[in-house]
Amino acid sequence: MTCLQQTLKRSIKAAGIGLHTGARVTMRMRPAPADSGIRFVRTDLDPVALIPASAEYVIDTALATTVGNGSGSVSTIEHLMAALVGMGVDNLIIDIDGPEIPAMDGSAYPFVSLIKEAGFYIQGAPRRYIEILDPITVRSGDKYITISPCSDFNVLAEIAFDHPSIARQKFDSLVTPNIFERHISRARTFGFLKEIERLKENGLALGGTIDNAIVLDEVSVLNQGGLRFSDEFVRHKVLDLIGDISLLGMPVLGRVCSFKGGHAIHNLLNREILNRPYAWRKVELDTDWRMMPSFSPKMEDVSAGTSL
Repeated sequence: MTCLQQTLKRSIKAAGIGLHTGARVTMRMRPAPADSGIRFVRTDLDPVALIPASAEYVIDTALATTVGNGSGSVSTIEHLMAALVGMGVDNLIIDIDGPEIPAMDGSAYPFVSLIKEAGFYIQGAPRRYIEILDPITVRSGDKYITISPCSDFNVLAEIAFDHPSIARQKFDSLVTPNIFERHISRARTFGFLKEIERLKENGLALGGTIDNAIVLDEVSVLNQGGLRFSDEFVRHKVLDLIGDISLLGMPVLGRVCSFKGGHAIHNLLNREILNRPYAWRKVELDTDWRMMPSFSPKMEDVSAGTSL
């Protein structure tokens, strides 16, 4: 991966239905200037709503991650965001004419394919990273996530479900564009048939089908093609985590260890990182991949991590 910022070489389009709203939407991803980050534009609103893909703009994490700004919001952004950060896209404008990102096949792979089709444009500005200096832990019931110092981005995730097709699964890996594309991006979201039926009765998961999610009954996977990986469930949790942590606005140099992770606790972690400015620093990488601080925090005693 280049140490310079990247955007897309040309615009690309995607269309489909939202997993939760069932609304049909069309989305256009177009190149953006260096240092502008990733921003959503709700083109169907008057006036249009500009919504930064940033942790400060997260307004809901109940079933997916939603960002909003004033009267406009965009939901279920995590798969697209994972594809962008996983493939190394720093700056992008995403025009969308509806309230939710298209579900596609329930994974990030269709977005990865579109990104590769568009190609990358390397920009002159250096890419900035968040380098974790001290461990940070957040907890919610029996769930927890810890992020610790590491020279690259590394994820360990573990899940536990009382279902014979899932049970307990663990995935531990360095995250690079190649690893993300081959081993993470194709993992699909999943849900239980009885829960999907209940959600639909309450006006939720209206776009959820066997074509854009893994659906399980009491004992087995209902999808005719089965699973893409034997541990596809935990790989998808890793995908969600990558998408959610990207809302920090910069790639992360750190090791994330997650147990029973989900969007709400991912958001807790992001906010705790931002609330602990002395537990991390911004760095740039030169051509030899040596870290160079882009600013130095004040030299004060800092608690090594926290927990909620």
